[in-house]
Amino acid sequence: MKLVSFVIPCYRSAKTIGAVTAEIGGAMDRLPQYDYEIVLVNDCSPDDTFAVIRALAAKDRHIAAVDLAKNFGQHAALMCGMRKSKGDYVVCLDDDGQTPADEVGKLLEKLEEGYDVVYAAYADKQESGLRRFGSDVNRRMTEIMLGKPRELELNSYFAARRFLVDEMLRYEHCYPYVMGLVLRSTKRICNVPVTHRAREEGRSGYTLSKLLGLWMNGFTSFSVKPLRIATYSGAFIAFIGFLYALIVLIRRFTVNLAPMGWTTTTILILIIGGLNLLLLGLVGEYVGRVFMCVNATPQYVEREYIPAGEGGK
Repeated sequence: MKLVSFVIPCYRSAKTIGAVTAEIGGAMDRLPQYDYEIVLVNDCSPDDTFAVIRALAAKDRHIAAVDLAKNFGQHAALMCGMRKSKGDYVVCLDDDGQTPADEVGKLLEKLEEGYDVVYAAYADKQESGLRRFGSDVNRRMTEIMLGKPRELELNSYFAARRFLVDEMLRYEHCYPYVMGLVLRSTKRICNVPVTHRAREEGRSGYTLSKLLGLWMNGFTSFSVKPLRIATYSGAFIAFIGFLYALIVLIRRFTVNLAPMGWTTTTILILIIGGLNLLLLGLVGEYVGRVFMCVNATPQYVEREYIPAGEGGK
């Protein structure tokens, strides 16, 4: 019998995580060919989420619980949960009930067909405008920077084979980006259609600053394309500057007329200076990440771990 591990990062989910785990239990009862475990990772939620998780683990032998010492972000929490998982298949989903755990059989069926990773695909996403905008930007970023096929949809609800999870866990540096780890490890990825539900409690934990941090993580963690773009941009600006210099010289020696006014000069200085600062910031981002990795900055820090098997049923 194969074991399926459900990994769920939890943040402000005290009112929803109980229903999510109950739905998983009901879904797996309809799939008797699998055993299962649920790894709940509390990402230092400010409410009483971990108290609820602890109570769930005390009642259900399928549930393991991890409490992180600070908020490390969704992707670090996923890496923590995957390291604790033991399943032949690992299913990652959200804690708010929007990702339908009762449709997990569709994902597992595709894994049985031979795919390495299966992502849920939503015909109609029930999310806020900011979150939808963030998803669209993230989609375009993965296509450009990471080579994601345009027709493939990536999101937080997916299932993966054990060997692929083990390969992803070889990445031990800070700033993990799960989608990038998947895309660099295999091409055997597919989608299955599932229903995306409206949020019943609370709101998304992704603020604008967190979305910006996620995009920067995707830009710089698994690709040097931003540096190449910076090189090409610098070459283009230098070429434009060379042409402008030729125009100035030609006008100077043919009609004895130099460009008038300080406006043009000021604009050029501001544009070139701003571009230089942008490119220096991009290079600094890469250097800073190298510095953090060399200093062994952890992906996450565990405060407490409750193994599965200690609950009642």
